[in-house]
Amino acid sequence: MTIDDTPDTRPLRVCIVGASGKLGRYMIQHCLDRGYQVVGVCRPQSVPKLDDVADRIEIIPGRTDDRAVIARAVAGCDGVLTVLAPWGVHDYSSGTARAVLEYAEPDARLIFSCGWHITRDGLDRYSWQLRYIVPIVSTLARWARVVDVDDQVRAARLIFDSDTRWTVVRGSDLEEGESQGLPVWRRHVGDPILAGNLTRRIDFALFMVAALTDDSLIHEAPAISGCATAAVARAASIPLSPATSPTSPTSRGRSS
Repeated sequence: MTIDDTPDTRPLRVCIVGASGKLGRYMIQHCLDRGYQVVGVCRPQSVPKLDDVADRIEIIPGRTDDRAVIARAVAGCDGVLTVLAPWGVHDYSSGTARAVLEYAEPDARLIFSCGWHITRDGLDRYSWQLRYIVPIVSTLARWARVVDVDDQVRAARLIFDSDTRWTVVRGSDLEEGESQGLPVWRRHVGDPILAGNLTRRIDFALFMVAALTDDSLIHEAPAISGCATAAVARAASIPLSPATSPTSPTSRGRSS
């Protein structure tokens, strides 16, 4: 018997759960630019939003918390990019996360998107706006049966407790515009380099896609912000202390 050590040169097969939204569409483009095979999941009524790429990707219509839909979509995929949308009050986010965690291939890279309000270890330092306004808005949104942020928190906890190869990317405030490059990241909100609190949506998508092939991000929940903010520029001009040396885990600013 001989061992075949021929490098695997086949393109990655990537499932994008929530493909028709703004973030999902950017992720599709980044994946196609890399030559990846793409499977997109979106609600049936949103399929027309993908008409411009319908001949380049496989589209599976269905709710992202539908277990049968997700099981079909993630089969054979090397990676899954999931937008954790907290829509409605029927456990949409946690249902989506649960389905992806259960049906994805055992060695698949699972990348989930959410916001800074999600915390893994309670060590994030939030501004007063996030501490006070987010709970109020969340309560009103749930009362109106539009959004359930608490369910997104439950979804994140399911992921954090999983032994899969997950990464939870926590995005800052978002804006549209041309790409500025890969966002910077830290393990905790409150780090000075994240003070700009603004990321181009196209670059949020770029970080999600880059994480597929960055094993250093496995079991991390990076908080990201755009690489061209004033906060990043100020941080770059400050000499490094021993606590923030390049070899310190807290100093890693970029995914590669």
